[in-house]
Amino acid sequence: MKKKLSLSNILFVLVILLLIIPETRKPILVTLHKGLSYVNQSSLIGVEDRTTLSNLNWRLKSDSNEVINLKDLQGKVVVVNFWATWCPPCIAEMPSLQILYDNYSDKVEFLFVSDETLETIKKFKSKKGFYFTVFNPLSEPPKELSTTSIPRTFVINKKGEIVIDESGAVNWNSEKVREQLNQLLSE
Repeated sequence: MKKKLSLSNILFVLVILLLIIPETRKPILVTLHKGLSYVNQSSLIGVEDRTTLSNLNWRLKSDSNEVINLKDLQGKVVVVNFWATWCPPCIAEMPSLQILYDNYSDKVEFLFVSDETLETIKKFKSKKGFYFTVFNPLSEPPKELSTTSIPRTFVINKKGEIVIDESGAVNWNSEKVREQLNQLLSE
């Protein structure tokens, strides 16, 4: 008995082929994660479940060669985003982080952290039109911020507590996130 080639079988094979080819795989994955970012929303950790950073002595070097230490940011709301230029979910959430940075960088400290070379980061930012400051770690992060997956974003309140801990692409330019940041800034 002969099997008929159905339209769904042809589409399935086509999608598989597109995902195998590196030039088409990355844009498809970025688009997929961008869509998922609207589902994956940030949420505040309950007061009783919050973790306080045990060690604030974390040194970072910016893409403009400025060295900072997390301990110098005590008493401020801090957004820490671990990411990489090759990571599709990271790329998917970057436009929303850029807009959030545009609107809150005068009130909130943003630490975009990557292990990639600053040259690679500068090329990526230039190509994509991003201008937020990116940091390379010079020392180990506090154990509460250690991560093995990216993107991973933490929001730390003025008391040094982790109040948001999200993995995967998130739409950071949402009303919910803005309300959360405004609440944290008013505390």
